[in-house]
Amino acid sequence: MSTVPQVEKGGYTHAVLMGDLIGSEAASSIKELHQQFNHAVDQTNQLAADRLVSPLTITLGDEFQGVCRSLSDGLWIMRRVRYALLAQDVFCRFVLGVVRLETEVPSNKAWNMMGPGLSAARDRLADKKDPNVYRFQLPEHELLQSLLGAVGYAATAIELDWSSRQQQIVLASAEDKPAAQLSRELGLATRTLYKIRHSARFDVYQSQWRAMMKAAEALDHDYGLPSR
Repeated sequence: MSTVPQVEKGGYTHAVLMGDLIGSEAASSIKELHQQFNHAVDQTNQLAADRLVSPLTITLGDEFQGVCRSLSDGLWIMRRVRYALLAQDVFCRFVLGVVRLETEVPSNKAWNMMGPGLSAARDRLADKKDPNVYRFQLPEHELLQSLLGAVGYAATAIELDWSSRQQQIVLASAEDKPAAQLSRELGLATRTLYKIRHSARFDVYQSQWRAMMKAAEALDHDYGLPSR
């Protein structure tokens, strides 16, 4: 089944999420990287089925795109893909933006679509000189686009500073389990868990993600995209 968006002229219909692996050409094993990438995409599609209009689809060997109901859904999905890849020490850059799709939106693969916003998002993703992992394309909201980009850049800097152990603990904390339960599962004293998260700047990092999500929800309302 596919859907044809029905909106007034100038209205935005969906959010698009695009991603591109970083340094894939230098991977020691292309076959292993391919398997890790496909697994992360498949896993996220299962977790986010109700947030996606068209599933995350690998368009080339190291790129993917998907169509989301809203920016807040797209941001939630972005974080899950990022964590699934980081757990395998695979790095990826993203762009999240709004689009006005004027053709059918396939429900099985996110391709063969046309409409304003797609090329602008891809151009932003293609800038390999920009070290920011989290990028945004938000027409008519240049100030918020800039602010969200700055917050995303700060989150990127924190991620790049993690040790392997800090990364493991932060990724394990993504499900918001109680600290006592998470400590048991990881075989750590609760005090040690808090100590590692503090050194990883976990509270600051979480506040950055909360700020980005609140901004995405406000933008959804302004763009007329569905909210939860």
